[in-house]
Amino acid sequence: MNQTITRFGYPATLVADYDHWVMLLRPEQPTLGSLVLAAKSEVTAFADLPPPAFAELAQAVADLESVLRDRIGFAKINYLMLMMVDPNVHFHVLPRYEGARSHGGVEFVDHGWPKQPDLGNAVPLGPEQVASLVGWLRDGWPAR
Repeated sequence: MNQTITRFGYPATLVADYDHWVMLLRPEQPTLGSLVLAAKSEVTAFADLPPPAFAELAQAVADLESVLRDRIGFAKINYLMLMMVDPNVHFHVLPRYEGARSHGGVEFVDHGWPKQPDLGNAVPLGPEQVASLVGWLRDGWPAR
C-alpha cells in the first residue's frame, strides 16, 4: 500500500478492498461516514492512473453511495480530491446532511451544511470508534 493509504490508518480503517482502490474510514469525521477512496497505485496525478483503475472507479463509487445512503441517509455527497499533503491519488468522500447523525453515542454534525464542508470541525475517532464504524460500514458493503 502507498504512503497515502498508510497515512489514513490502513489496515485498521479498511472498509472495502478493490483491485485498484481501497475504501478507508476517515479517522477524523467531518460528517458521519466520511471515507477516503484511495488508489493503490503509486501515481500522484489522476490522469496517470491505468485505464482499469478508471473502469473500476465506477463500481467503487456505486458501492459507497449505496452503503452511505442506507447507513447515513445523506442528502448530498461531496468528493474532494485535494492531494495537498498526501501525494497519491485519493478522494475524501463526505456524506452531507442537515443537522446531525449519531453512531455509538457520538454525535456528528455537518457544520458546513448546506455550503462547503467544514473539514476543520471534524470529530477525531479513537481506535474503538474506528473499529465500530468500520464494522458497521463493512456489514452493509455489497459482496464482491
